Amino acid sequence: MQPFTTLRGTAAPLPMINVDTDMIISKQYLKTIKRTGLGRHLFDEIRYTKSGDEIADFVLNRAPYREAVILIAGENFGCGSSREHAPWALLDFGIRCVIAPSFADIFANNCLKNGILPIQLPADVVERLTAQAEDGANAIFAVDLESQELTAPDGSVITFTIDPFHKHCLFNGLDDIGLTLEKEAKIDAFEKKQSEAQPWLHGES
Repeated sequence: MQPFTTLRGTAAPLPMINVDTDMIISKQYLKTIKRTGLGRHLFDEIRYTKSGDEIADFVLNRAPYREAVILIAGENFGCGSSREHAPWALLDFGIRCVIAPSFADIFANNCLKNGILPIQLPADVVERLTAQAEDGANAIFAVDLESQELTAPDGSVITFTIDPFHKHCLFNGLDDIGLTLEKEAKIDAFEKKQSEAQPWLHGES
């Protein structure tokens, strides 16, 4: 998993409430177990027509939001099913941070496990940030995970909270496998000791 330390770039405003995971990535794209290639299907049903043409006024189809690295969303973002493909699609598009007044718990945890930082802020603050994001290329946001600060285009600095464990994982690029490999030496030592004490468990006589 790619470490998350700092992030700077355009934020796409999507002030919709109750955006569920089926809207983020439609069910027909859940057959793959690959984490790449899903970005083009992000928000498929509201981003494209039935014939596959882009809907011109959808935010991610407009410059500069095609290159957005932050998404500013509405209340209860990521509700619905627990599909991990939702953060996969966001990440493959280029989104590394989602800001919203609230998130579905499972979605937020899936984001953290895939290198996406979910920032929960009061609704009035998110509304103010959304308005600034609508300025397009003139609105650059910056996120510093170590200091837990978000700098808005108007220069205001907003502090956000994050669980220390999740912060450690994001900052060091540790997913579940990475966390296990941190203890690789202890695991190897245990297996060696067990093999010597109980060789039959390892196919030895």
